[in-house]
Amino acid sequence: MKAIRLATPGGLDRLSLVDMEDPGDPRPGEIRVRLKASSLNFHDYGVVSGKMPTEDGRIPMSDGAGEIEAVGEGVTEFEPGDHVVSGFFPKWQDGEAAVADFKTTPGDGVDGYAREAVVRPATWFTHAPKGYSHAEAATLTTAGLTAWRALVVDGGLNPGDTVLTLGTGGVSIFALQIAKAMGARVISTSSSDEKLERLKSLGADGVINYKTTEEWGKKVLDLTDGRGADVVVEVGGPKTLGQSITACRIAGHIALIGVLTGRSGEVPTAALMAKQQTLKGLIVGNRRHQRDFVRALEATGVRPEIDSTFGLAEIADAFRHEESGAHFGKICLEI
Repeated sequence: MKAIRLATPGGLDRLSLVDMEDPGDPRPGEIRVRLKASSLNFHDYGVVSGKMPTEDGRIPMSDGAGEIEAVGEGVTEFEPGDHVVSGFFPKWQDGEAAVADFKTTPGDGVDGYAREAVVRPATWFTHAPKGYSHAEAATLTTAGLTAWRALVVDGGLNPGDTVLTLGTGGVSIFALQIAKAMGARVISTSSSDEKLERLKSLGADGVINYKTTEEWGKKVLDLTDGRGADVVVEVGGPKTLGQSITACRIAGHIALIGVLTGRSGEVPTAALMAKQQTLKGLIVGNRRHQRDFVRALEATGVRPEIDSTFGLAEIADAFRHEESGAHFGKICLEI
C-alpha cells in the first residue's frame, strides 16, 4: 500500500512516497475505507513544513474521502460501497468543544489520510454528500465545516444578514457560497482584482481590494449604509482583526478562525467592547456539525470551488502551489 511519510524536522523535501503494510480487515465497530482524495489546508502546511512539529514518519493530511470496502461487526450506519468523508476531531462527536489541541487530529497528532486505505472506527467518518466526487467531499472535513460552524452554528446566520469574508482560501470561499445559499448578502476582500471578479461570479454582492483600500473596514460600513457586517469570517488574525472590528456591526459576531498574519498581536479591546461584539475563536467542529453540514449541502446544491488537483506522489508540488498563494479555492490530492 502506498503512503506519504514526513521525516522530521519537516519540510516539503522531507515528504516521501513509501510502501507500507496493508491495514487489513476491520474489527468490530470499524470500517475499512479505500481512500480516493484529500485536500490541502493551512494546518496541513504547518505540519509538513515543520512549523507545527509532529512525530518522525507521520502520515500527513487531515482530510480523507473515499469508499467503504468492508465494515466490522456491529456497524449499522455504513455498508460497503458507501462514500464517506473523515472528521477533523474524531473523538469529538457532539456537544460543546471538547478539545484544545491537535493530539487526536489525523495528519498531526495521529497518522492521517495521505495513503491508499485505512481502517478506523466508524465514528471517525460521516457519509459524503450524495453526488459529490471524492475530491469535492475531501474539502469538507476542515475548510467546509469551519465555514459552516462560523456562520451557522456559532454565528446564527439568518437570511438577509451581511457576511464579510477575507481572501480567497477554502474557508472564505465556502463561507461565501454557504451564506449566499442561505439568503445572506456577502462582501468579500482580496488583494487581486482578478480574484475579486471571480468572487463576484460566485455571488459576492460587494468586493474590496484590501491592498488598495487599506481602511477596508470603513469601506464595509459604506457598503452597508453604516451598519456593518452581521458576521465576519476572520482568517487573518492580529493584523486584520482591527479592521474586522471596524467592519462588524454593533453586537455583531466575529468568528476568529485563522492566524495567517501571525499567532499573536495587539487586539483593539476598547473598540471591541464599545461595539459590544462577540469575538469567538473556533477550530473546525464535531461530527454532529458535519452531519448537519452534509444535509445542508444536499439541500442547497452548493459545490466546493476546486482550484487544482495533484496526484499523491505530487504532494510536495501541491503544497508549493498552496505556498505561492496563487490558488483560488481548494487544492486536492487524488489517491
